[in-house]
Amino acid sequence: MEQKELRELEQRCIQDEPPFCTAACPLHMDARLFLQHMAHGKTQAARKILDKTLPFPAILGRICDHPCEARCRLGEAGDPIAIGALERACVSSTPTGKTRVLVPQKEKRVALVGSGMSSLTAAWDLVRKGYPVHLIDPAPSPGGTLQGIPEATLPRGIIADALAELREMGVQLETTGPMDSERIDTLCTTFDAVYVGLDSASEKNPVVTFTGDPSGSTDRENLFAGGRSTPANSPVLLAAQGRWAATSMDRFLQNVSMTAGRETEGAVTSRLYTNMDGVAHTPRTIAANPNQGYTPEEASTEATRCIQCECLECVKVCPYLEKYKGSPREYVRRIYNNLSIVKGTRTTNKMINSCNLCGLCETVCPTGFSMAEVCHTSRQHMVETGKMPPSAHEFALLDMAFSNSDDFFLVRHAPGESSSAWLFFPGCQLGGASPAHVAQAYGYLRETHDTKTGLMLGCCGAPAHWGGDVPLFESVLAQIKAGWKNLGKPQIITACSSCQSVFSQFLPEADTVSLWSLMADHGLPETARSSQTETLPLAVIDPCTARHETDVQKSVRLLLNDLGATVEELPFSGERTECCGFGGLMSNADPDVARDLLERRVQQSPLDYLTYCVVCRDHLASTEKKTSHLFDLIWPENRSTNPGYSLRQENRTRLKSNILKTLWHEESEPEAPHRKISLQIAPDVQDILESRRILKEDIQQVLHHVKNGGEWLTNPTNGHKLASYKPRKVTFWVEYQKLDDAWEIYNAYCHRMTVAKGDRQ
Repeated sequence: MEQKELRELEQRCIQDEPPFCTAACPLHMDARLFLQHMAHGKTQAARKILDKTLPFPAILGRICDHPCEARCRLGEAGDPIAIGALERACVSSTPTGKTRVLVPQKEKRVALVGSGMSSLTAAWDLVRKGYPVHLIDPAPSPGGTLQGIPEATLPRGIIADALAELREMGVQLETTGPMDSERIDTLCTTFDAVYVGLDSASEKNPVVTFTGDPSGSTDRENLFAGGRSTPANSPVLLAAQGRWAATSMDRFLQNVSMTAGRETEGAVTSRLYTNMDGVAHTPRTIAANPNQGYTPEEASTEATRCIQCECLECVKVCPYLEKYKGSPREYVRRIYNNLSIVKGTRTTNKMINSCNLCGLCETVCPTGFSMAEVCHTSRQHMVETGKMPPSAHEFALLDMAFSNSDDFFLVRHAPGESSSAWLFFPGCQLGGASPAHVAQAYGYLRETHDTKTGLMLGCCGAPAHWGGDVPLFESVLAQIKAGWKNLGKPQIITACSSCQSVFSQFLPEADTVSLWSLMADHGLPETARSSQTETLPLAVIDPCTARHETDVQKSVRLLLNDLGATVEELPFSGERTECCGFGGLMSNADPDVARDLLERRVQQSPLDYLTYCVVCRDHLASTEKKTSHLFDLIWPENRSTNPGYSLRQENRTRLKSNILKTLWHEESEPEAPHRKISLQIAPDVQDILESRRILKEDIQQVLHHVKNGGEWLTNPTNGHKLASYKPRKVTFWVEYQKLDDAWEIYNAYCHRMTVAKGDRQ
């Protein structure tokens, strides 16, 4: 990922955009955080937010005209948050913090004319930058237009405290008579920069030509002005003009650009998106004593109404994104640092490899930001550079290799046919979980659709694609494409949404179509309607890889209607459907997050579930949630359950063998010797093996190694044996006992360590 690409991605995530209240404030006071503290009764913490942003918070907190309230999202359908009243309550109940200026004092001096809100703010900012500040007020009583505010709103003692604080900070304050052009000329000659505050209480005469430029620039190089606001006398805008002028004076005196990086000064337009669905609009809290303002309890009640505007639409729907406690903008930065700077950390590698690549984030994001695309591209980079942890996706890739080996892979014209107009590709997962349904679906296609429907058994290569291994995926695709070409390039029929997604994207010339669409067009098998026994309503689970396949989604619901089933939609279905945890190899890289995602999916409805993805069915059913595959309703006599990893591979092998025998009258290759070893495995041990991704065949290979002279250890306490074997990069250890006609398995584990043998030193 290049720096330019990083910046573009960061810009697309709008989570860090300011909330609308803050964006409307010319001084960008963090109203959202301020209200959060006030809601929890943390008034002193809230005061620190005001102190951080506002000049003279004791003044501005009492008189601010709060333009933030006009942009409060709650105001769109009710009362906005009373931010101005809450600021007043905060500053009225907390002490003013004394400011200490620790920066080195600069040599160049500045003069400020007037002591209204703009001039006081300019003095406040410039003295903090280290400038010697001379504040000159033409009026006999300092304070400018602040002196005209009623005492009940702004006590005169507050103004006096502010002026005293400026003196303590080193500001020289003097009052003088009316200003004229000659006096201004003298100041511009005596001082390095001069500011004229037009919000002074006294008449200034046309001593300065001010165009209203936000930077405060005038027709004279070192003369600046401000303090003329629209709407008239807006205290916060007057303060902002003083701040902008102070920035301009500082830049002028340092001889740097007066404009660079100042695009966000003042009120801005926020791109932040806040979903208001389901937000209750409560009325504004009314103070029992309007003259005194909110009590602490009343302030907390009013601040609690704030909905804390943020986007995070993707995080709300994705446990994976939620786990890492941030926004996509932060994740992209972490991933960039991981790939470009750190060159691989365990935490970020896991974050990259755990995404299920389902695309829901892109669907719900107002700007279409895709974390899936970022993670997938990063996986490809990690594979290319040799940074991909070998354990991240290896189990799934080995399973894919098995499916495309001679144990399962098959390409044939239909029995008795020499050409194919169609090619049924059921997919590896359906073949592993419901082999009988594969045979029945193939028979249905040949009987009702076209006798010239060929058959291809194998894996589409989705695991390699999801894992970011481009060369491996291309080799799988080449294997499939070669078989497809040998059959005359027939149109492919898929029963798996993942297969359809892969072929549609990478083999578009095959014009892939879903089995469910064909079934909806040609009708169900005659036996399906008569065997239908489902009477309760079913909630439909759309696979995440069918997110944008609206025709397939519609066809499935038409078939369910023909079957007599009552369908109820989940809150997350169709385009907004959620993954079961299998997509993107999430369950391999981060089983904990996959379980969280699955559990959340289960809790979305008390109804029984119906899906047309066999992995979705098996994952959901593993939680004891009653879940059926559409085939289970069409051919209920072969209703299946989650077979586990080992039986999936055995089912594929048997499926190929049975199809060759029944349709082509051919015998399969002899079974490998190690597969003839009979095992006895208790259910609790089998659960352990499943969680560790240890297959029955892995254990059989260890025991076959023992039978052929391999070493083992004996536990003298219980007589159990322990043996190991390394059939590939992983070493498997098995605890067992040899019985008369089988091997009883008590435990098994695996690792990638290499135990080196050598002489003792």
